[in-house]
Amino acid sequence: MRTSKYSPEQIAQALRQAESGTPIVEICRKLQVTEQTFYRWKKKFGELGTPEVRELRQLREENRKLKQLVADLSLDKTILQDSLRKKW
Repeated sequence: MRTSKYSPEQIAQALRQAESGTPIVEICRKLQVTEQTFYRWKKKFGELGTPEVRELRQLREENRKLKQLVADLSLDKTILQDSLRKKW
C-alpha cells in the first residue's frame, strides 16, 4: 500500500487552513495534490486536530507491533506443538 508523502500533521494543518477560509484550490496547488485527494483527507481526518492525529498514528503503530507479536507467538506455539507430536 502506498504511503502519503505528507504526514498526518501536515494534512491536519491543510484542513485547518481550509476551515479558516483559504480557498481549497490554493491549498491543493501549494501541496501539489488534487482536490479529490484533499476531500479524501477531509473525510478521513476531518474532525481531528493535530494532537488527535499524533495519537492516532501512535495507536496504529502500537497496534501493528502487537499484531506482529501475536503472529510470532502463534507461529512459535505451532512449531512447539508440531515438535511435541513428532516426539511421541
